[in-house]
Amino acid sequence: MKQILVAVAAVAALASNAAFANEQLAKEKNCLACHAVDAKLVGPAYKDVAAKYKADKSAEGKLATKIQKGGSGVWGQIPMPANPQVSDAEARTLAKWILSLK
Repeated sequence: MKQILVAVAAVAALASNAAFANEQLAKEKNCLACHAVDAKLVGPAYKDVAAKYKADKSAEGKLATKIQKGGSGVWGQIPMPANPQVSDAEARTLAKWILSLK
């Protein structure tokens, strides 16, 4: 029983560290200048994005592309600028993180 609890705690810690690491990546890439996890700033809250795309199997790719190339019209009049400093791998990591938020 003790081993199971230790294993569960280890998995929870890894998941927590991954979530923190991805939030840190969002900070490093200046995503959090316009977005917050649970509140609308200039752009939508990441939890709202996750809710909107939760049933969309192609959401990760769509969001990764939007992170890099920008876009407009989905969340209102203010366009999201392109982020060429974000690599393909980083954009996918950020998209996965955003979609994991509840």
